[in-house]
Amino acid sequence: MNNYLLSVLLGIVEGLTEFLPVSSTAHLRITEALLGIDLSNGYWKMYSIVIQLGAILCLPLYFRSRIARLFSTFPRGESGDRTVWNHPVSLVAIAFVCTAGPAFLLTKVIGKHLESLLVMGWSLLIGGIIMWIVDRLFGKPRHGDHFPTERVEEMSIPQAIWIGICQIASAVFPGTSRSMSTIAAGQVAGMSRPAALEFSFFLSMPTMVTATLYDMWRTFHPKHGEPLGAMPASTEEWIVLIIGFVISFIVALGVVAWFMNWVRQRGFTPFAVYRIIVGIAVLVWVLKGRA
Repeated sequence: MNNYLLSVLLGIVEGLTEFLPVSSTAHLRITEALLGIDLSNGYWKMYSIVIQLGAILCLPLYFRSRIARLFSTFPRGESGDRTVWNHPVSLVAIAFVCTAGPAFLLTKVIGKHLESLLVMGWSLLIGGIIMWIVDRLFGKPRHGDHFPTERVEEMSIPQAIWIGICQIASAVFPGTSRSMSTIAAGQVAGMSRPAALEFSFFLSMPTMVTATLYDMWRTFHPKHGEPLGAMPASTEEWIVLIIGFVISFIVALGVVAWFMNWVRQRGFTPFAVYRIIVGIAVLVWVLKGRA
């Protein structure tokens, strides 16, 4: 396939799956494997990092007014009942720290499974089952007409800590999906679907930007002689990289807007079913290849 068309395809895959609870990492690796891309190639590793950054950068644009309002009300909050510790901005920071610390310590473990299709298949399948169960049990208020936490502004410190800890699973087991982990964790903690989704988006900004920048740093500062990725070596490679970045940004922006509206009226069950189907397909594919 022409590299330009390939970049468009990969950019679409990344943009479609980065914020849906289906794992962009798994879908990108599966697509690359199906298309015969050398996953050990430094350039394509760097390409994956850059297009992921393109998708992430759509969030500050989409939530720009919401973010500005949150910071303008710090630390008392919109209702004047928040503190410097439980304001939404602080809760995002707390959840981020709860993820970043353990994830950094588990870097070697994460690296072992990063490109394993077998791990991704199991993660998609098990994550789909968990997501379906959680949405069935916690998708509607259990008492009365309201959830304990209807809005992000009503969140507590324990909820933020819990969500941050659950997000670690997505780092250790590729295919789990960062958004699936945080959304399901939020629902279990008594949050409404829109609140859990919105906090998931807010938490993804520092989490994914930090992870992406760390991967880039590892590319330019390899520890043992082997860099994580390689920068483009020709004009064509630069153009391919830019195409993927722009496409992933545009597609992700549309997906975020659509997903927010979807969740307000529907649940996450369709995504859980999709994960289960894809997970089974990947496992069959991998196990047949080993037979």
